[in-house]
Amino acid sequence: MLERLHLTLIREVDRQGSLTAAADVLCLTQSALSHTVKKMEMFLGTPVWAREGRQLRLTQAGQYLLGLANRLLPQFEYAEEVMQQYAEGGRGTLRIGMECHPCYQWLLKVVAPYLSRWQDVDVDVKQKFQFGGIGALLNDEIDLLVTPDPLYKTGLLFTPVFDYEQVLVVGAEHRLAGKKYVSPDALLEETLITYPVAIERLDIYKEFLLPANCSPKKHKTIETTDIMLQMVASGRGVAALPGWLVAEYASKMQIAQVRLGKQGIAKQIFLGVREADTEIDYLKAFITLAGEIAH
Repeated sequence: MLERLHLTLIREVDRQGSLTAAADVLCLTQSALSHTVKKMEMFLGTPVWAREGRQLRLTQAGQYLLGLANRLLPQFEYAEEVMQQYAEGGRGTLRIGMECHPCYQWLLKVVAPYLSRWQDVDVDVKQKFQFGGIGALLNDEIDLLVTPDPLYKTGLLFTPVFDYEQVLVVGAEHRLAGKKYVSPDALLEETLITYPVAIERLDIYKEFLLPANCSPKKHKTIETTDIMLQMVASGRGVAALPGWLVAEYASKMQIAQVRLGKQGIAKQIFLGVREADTEIDYLKAFITLAGEIAH
């Protein structure tokens, strides 16, 4: 039968680039590894690798198994880590995935009191899941997802924890500073600075500019909020961020916020979990605390 060892072997050969290197990492002799490969391929009835000179290339079947290994092995490894924590008297680790760049500052306000109350629970924030966390949640790679755009799927539950307004951020001396609101055409001659996210997932595009068939003169991307706002303060462009975040930075930077349209852009932050995990006490406690923390 197909065993965990087979998946581990396939993943390690892919990582190391050869059977010999994989054998060293797995603490196996090359002959033992080759025997395992031969036995696995005989059971499967199809080759997993094809030789091209001295190189190994995964067959179509091998590519499928590599994908399976990359999905399943992290879950086995995490389960073993949790069991070890239980064996040592600990509670476990709450793995949080971030699908919201500017929400990191808010998350820090929640994590500090949470760790104080739940001293037998560790918190691990996985930012590599930014803007792709639904799959990570479904695949059990994270336990909780912070997102402003929930994607409702069977087996997932999303809880809104706070409301906010997406606003335009401009330099204090910018021509738009002080206005009650701006229309989409006001940005036609502006440089818009955003996080490196697909346009269709940016609120300022999908809810403000695109419906009006407008686009900024230039579009730049910056990964960090601090640098983005430094650029805005120096007159290098404008940005769209949560109003609460802009208010925090306004005390130390020369920036101002302006409403996007007469009605503004109302948003919410949601915490997503798997329905099967909703009764885990320390997970429930985090969601409750998050709803209590002022943003």
